[in-house]
Amino acid sequence: QVQLVESGGGLVQAGGSLRLSCAASGRGFSNYVMGWFRQAPGKEREFVAAITRSSGNTYYANFVEGRFTISRDNAKNTVYLQMNSLKPEDTAVYYCAARSRPWYSNRENDYDYWGQGTQVTVSS
Repeated sequence: QVQLVESGGGLVQAGGSLRLSCAASGRGFSNYVMGWFRQAPGKEREFVAAITRSSGNTYYANFVEGRFTISRDNAKNTVYLQMNSLKPEDTAVYYCAARSRPWYSNRENDYDYWGQGTQVTVSS
């Protein structure tokens, strides 16, 4: 089992950047596929990005359009989401999630563990 804690959210102007972190405690972080999801007010939670266990492969939602980068440091039990060129429509609560199966998924039901989320607000 793994516990996840996100940090790094906040208020930023459009065009700005934020780096989200997700620290994992528990055993076997390197065995999990890690993902980021987000939920805007009044909307369903949606996939943002995922990274495989060895960081060999990364996956992004279409709306990312090259603005975000997911990475992980297995030695630090941490996954990151670097977000650049932020837009007001990126405003949401961002969640970190861990998937115990070894292959990628963009479906939230395929992830086994979730953090509490961190708020990202982008002003225009």
